[in-house]
Amino acid sequence: MENKRDLLRSIPSVEKVLEDPGLVDLGNRVPRWSLMEATREVLAEIRQSIAEGNRGKEPRMTEIVEEIAVRAEAGSRRSFTRVINATGVVMHTNLGRATLSEDAVNAVTEVAGSYSNLEFDLAAGKRTTRNMHVENLLIKNTGCESACVVNNNAGAVLLALNTLAEGKPTIVSRGELIEIGGSFRLPEVMDKSGTTMIEVGTTNRTRLDDYERAITETAGVILKVHQSNFDMTGFVESVAIKSLADLAHRNGMIMVEDLGSGALTDLSQFGVEKEPMPQESLKNGVDVVTFSGDKLLCGPQAGIIVGKAEFVDRMKANPLARALRVDKMTLVALEVTLRQYLEPELLLEKLPTLRVLSRKPEDLKQRADRVAGALSAGLKERVRVSVREVTSQIGGGSLPAAGLASYAVALSSEEFSSDRIASMLRRCEVPIVARIFEDNIIIDFRTVQPSEDETLTSQILKALAGGDRR
Repeated sequence: MENKRDLLRSIPSVEKVLEDPGLVDLGNRVPRWSLMEATREVLAEIRQSIAEGNRGKEPRMTEIVEEIAVRAEAGSRRSFTRVINATGVVMHTNLGRATLSEDAVNAVTEVAGSYSNLEFDLAAGKRTTRNMHVENLLIKNTGCESACVVNNNAGAVLLALNTLAEGKPTIVSRGELIEIGGSFRLPEVMDKSGTTMIEVGTTNRTRLDDYERAITETAGVILKVHQSNFDMTGFVESVAIKSLADLAHRNGMIMVEDLGSGALTDLSQFGVEKEPMPQESLKNGVDVVTFSGDKLLCGPQAGIIVGKAEFVDRMKANPLARALRVDKMTLVALEVTLRQYLEPELLLEKLPTLRVLSRKPEDLKQRADRVAGALSAGLKERVRVSVREVTSQIGGGSLPAAGLASYAVALSSEEFSSDRIASMLRRCEVPIVARIFEDNIIIDFRTVQPSEDETLTSQILKALAGGDRR
């Protein structure tokens, strides 16, 4: 007991620790609140460790200062930061999905740092709706009669069903009751909208007469959900969208389609499998189409609703529309992105996500070879470096079965586990997020921007050439 009391007395005060020359110097680089917070945390943990009998020796000042410095520097950095995506997943949901074009980024910066005409008609000098900035562009790009934008596609589906089918039935195929990222399930979104879900068909096969038998006297909605985030093969059957729309209209019902990914152009021209487009759905008789802005549209996060004016205009008047509305930065980024689709010949030049999807494997191999050579020279025998052929994924709940041929640098070591290397890379000044496969770190060059190759190389060398064993 006496020893424990002596150890507790040996813990230096906060003031004494902060007088250490190393922390005095650090105080010139990090905010004082971060330094103070880290100091109190470290000393409290030492005190607790001694009290619980887990520490039998007096804490060394160098040990205390080193730990405080690590925590203070980490605490002073923004939580939300740029990362290098080396996973090979092009529209990685956890890493922000589609990257914006340079024009969109510049427009967001301009609008965010000043006042804007968000809800102001400059010609008339009167208040207007924020939707005006993108509605005409969506009409031009899809051929719809009316359009509106909310904060994401789940919100778009919620708003559509709440407006058009609250207290009424919504008929949907059992094979389309999808779960989206973060464990949000379509049946739960439908339940919150106030509609009554009627499942038809089986998991793998749904026919037109399944829908016909489910129609009640109370007209509601037929909902078609594009299976954008999973693939179903084998003994499967579904109903063509035109046939469903015709059935809905014959029975006084509204046809709604959730396309999810939201491609506005034929992706096959960029070497990617074609996805259904909203303009095609509208031509086939669909009344309302919903889709995402930050997937294959290559814009900001948004839920986009296009369709017939009699239905979409009702959604705009729904009080939920205000709760789900987007901010000025989303709107200006979406406006710029939609304008770029009016010049289809420039899409590849303008939209970075399309460029990533269309990168040629041979170009990726050349970059991987160059980086691998530099890493091998710098890491020597400490880390094994090789170049291998891999398959990238589109991600973001889009084209799940479509792989993209790519090349990667693989890292492995007797000294470090793959988990340890991955952790070290994530703690770089510009964090590098890679994937692990067969106990190798895979740096996939499809999703690493060419302008990032030098930074990637230097940070891997800095992290691994002097890394510690754990």
